[in-house]
Amino acid sequence: MAVIDHAPLGHLRSNMHLTLHTHHAIRLWQGRMPAADLHGIFGLAGFVTVLNRIHRDAAQDDPYADAWLLRVEAKLDSTRAALLDLRAQLDSALSQAPAAMSLGDNLNQTPLHLPVTVNAPMAFLALYLLADYDELVRRALLAQHTALIDPPLLDDWLEKGAHQLRSLFSLVQPYRSSGVCRNDLLGPTDNALRVREAFGELPQAVLNRERRARHAPVIRTAGPESHRDLEAMQAEAFQKCTR
Repeated sequence: MAVIDHAPLGHLRSNMHLTLHTHHAIRLWQGRMPAADLHGIFGLAGFVTVLNRIHRDAAQDDPYADAWLLRVEAKLDSTRAALLDLRAQLDSALSQAPAAMSLGDNLNQTPLHLPVTVNAPMAFLALYLLADYDELVRRALLAQHTALIDPPLLDDWLEKGAHQLRSLFSLVQPYRSSGVCRNDLLGPTDNALRVREAFGELPQAVLNRERRARHAPVIRTAGPESHRDLEAMQAEAFQKCTR
């Protein structure tokens, strides 16, 4: 049998879809475009797009992107805790149904299947939270329909859960790429001073890579041929952040 060295292989790919059963969850996926009398709402789709960019920047040794990943990680943890608390309250309500009563799954007969394109592992955690909220909505609607909770309590739980997710998704909305790596911030150079003035100071633990998010990407060390005119990237980043 012939042995083939260095066989050309393509990238691994997996077809992924998110299935949603409720309009409540679908609205959180889509968000809302700004209008004349309404402010925009960042949805999960926008969150994933920005988080993919943050993940890419962190892989290029941008310490500001690493700091953003830490913020997102903390927000993901607190959002998950809040949804788990709501789920516990819902479980308690559903447990009041008599043993003789069997409550099946409350599923949409024609759910929405959304294709998912995610590069950042942390974005999957947000997808899981939206799926959890979709399940929470389905089960809460069932609990209200079967008189285990009243309509005001239903509305309260659904709004609390939606608020947590909206707060998570909107967190990354102000993100702007700094266009720098850690080496650019070494020493009191004019460039380092400009970056710090535009984007602020960072904790030393972030600068020296002691603190990184659990799902932060491996940092790729770029060679000279891969630097795409770093000065131009920095100038563009400064223009964006000062607009």
